[in-house]
Amino acid sequence: MSVDQAADTVTVVKLGTHIGARIDGVRLGGELAPETVAAIRAALNEHKVIFFRDQHHLTEDGQYEFAELLGTPTTPHPTVTSAGVKSLAIDSERGRANSWHTDVTFVDRVPRASILRAVTLPSYGGSTTWASTVAAYDSLPEPLKRLAESLRARHTNQYDYAAAQDDSPDEKAQAYRAEFRSTYYETEHPLVRVHPETGERALLLGHFVKQIVGLPSNESRALFQLFQDRVTRLEHTTRWHWALGDVAIWDNRATQHYAIDDYDGTEHRKLTRITLAGDIPVGIDGTPSTVIAGNAEHYSVVDPVVRAA
Repeated sequence: MSVDQAADTVTVVKLGTHIGARIDGVRLGGELAPETVAAIRAALNEHKVIFFRDQHHLTEDGQYEFAELLGTPTTPHPTVTSAGVKSLAIDSERGRANSWHTDVTFVDRVPRASILRAVTLPSYGGSTTWASTVAAYDSLPEPLKRLAESLRARHTNQYDYAAAQDDSPDEKAQAYRAEFRSTYYETEHPLVRVHPETGERALLLGHFVKQIVGLPSNESRALFQLFQDRVTRLEHTTRWHWALGDVAIWDNRATQHYAIDDYDGTEHRKLTRITLAGDIPVGIDGTPSTVIAGNAEHYSVVDPVVRAA
């Protein structure tokens, strides 16, 4: 499609009540019309994760140019610098992210969104599931909402998904773990953040959480699990079965995701991820996240998004 592609060619196919939509009628790249970009943004705000089929033409450069239409790309990762220059290679040979998480919450400037493109897929398995952290918050009884709104949690990159892997990783996985943890980051976030564009409230949790502030470890873990279980209720999720040419975009401020490790070690799975700069989360009382350790300025600017009224 040409640069003057109109927004009325964009078809949104809803996949679930709370999360997920497929977008048809769009050929992704750096030359989309502003109206089409606006329609994609609106679909992302509403559905939290959106999917595009048959984008076989898309290269890493095209993926990056498209990302620039949606926001400001970050460097690929705060610590992992060996897995790409423009994009981060999500490669099963370096490990498998098979636990629930929101990306890079161990820094203060939590990414806004990510764009993931399938490059190599196993012959079976390897799908990804996303969960709406907005739906999770909305489903809480009022007493639990008030409790969650009063809490803050510390997130660190020592709580990587590597912890969910076996105790004897191969050399590539060991090297990846070491690189991931090469610089220590820790940030204190509100447990409930206000979405800067929609004004919705979302639970900010996932596997990077070290501890809920002010609680002993056993009580912290119990409360973490209480709220985390609410995120991953099946009715709050959508599952995508990848095919070559697929692209997924998710709102990292309103979701968690889980790459399902249901393919054998002889199978290879590789996707490329480009991440967009985000803002510093703010709780419902207006208090922002605070840095405990680490400086993420080299990773990402702070997105100057206008907050919802």
